Amino acid sequence: MAGAGALTLRSQAKGLLMGVAGASLVVSGMALWLVRGAGGSPQANGAPSLLDILEEVRQPRPAPPQRPPRPAPPPPARVVWRSPLGRSCAAADPALEARLRALLAELPSRTQRLRIHPTNYGERLTRDAFGNPLDPTPRLVVLHETVYGLSSAVNTFLTPHPRDDDQVSYHMLIGGRGEIVEALDPSKRAFGAGNSTFQGQWAITNPKVGGSVNNFALHLSLETPIDGEHAEGAHSGYTAAQYDAMAVVLADWMRRFSIPAEAITTHRHVDLAGERADPRSFDWGELRDRLNALGVVC
Repeated sequence: MAGAGALTLRSQAKGLLMGVAGASLVVSGMALWLVRGAGGSPQANGAPSLLDILEEVRQPRPAPPQRPPRPAPPPPARVVWRSPLGRSCAAADPALEARLRALLAELPSRTQRLRIHPTNYGERLTRDAFGNPLDPTPRLVVLHETVYGLSSAVNTFLTPHPRDDDQVSYHMLIGGRGEIVEALDPSKRAFGAGNSTFQGQWAITNPKVGGSVNNFALHLSLETPIDGEHAEGAHSGYTAAQYDAMAVVLADWMRRFSIPAEAITTHRHVDLAGERADPRSFDWGELRDRLNALGVVC
């Protein structure tokens, strides 16, 4: 029994020594392959070296070629806007000029500012729905009227509207007594006009809605007088205080954004559906006299 045990131990020792020797040969072979491969020289059988393999792993894969953006469809043909303001270089009434310049100087302190609900406005976009670049710089002013009172418009802007069809906003509201209410900073996109165009320009930011001027427009709305709240035709018009306040806001925008008088238009003109008539009973002569007094239409 003792002899058999010794034989078994000798067999196990022999097997262990052979395993160790075999492992040593494998490790030595791998080391030799690594040394040869690290040199970067081609293998005798044409196989890549270790450095070749590592370099291939490190190289970024080329990005797939990008398709060019699809051109946006152009707006439908429209009647060209011919500004009623024109160029007025006549001498201004000194009293009117003094009054308006004093109001312009007070504009920052007189302006009331709101924080309307985010569903009622958006960011100005630099790409359209097809990937084409857009210039979001304001270059157009669209004039509106509120149809109902100033407080009604404010409440509408403060109310969340999840549905696209209900979302609406203007940048500036002008009350009947000359109140100046900034509902939205000019850097933001107001939802003042739906499907719309101006002088062959629109921006398609939502293909479901179609093109709109909102991405490059500023929107100003006048409070409708009481006799115009339920009437579809003309009304008694706007107050002198409203024309004063509107003129100083427009003069400020025209200077800040280099907007010419020819780019001040109406909701009625830009609307493609033909459903808008605002601002009704608007007197372009009243606005022209004031902008002339402020020196922005000559």
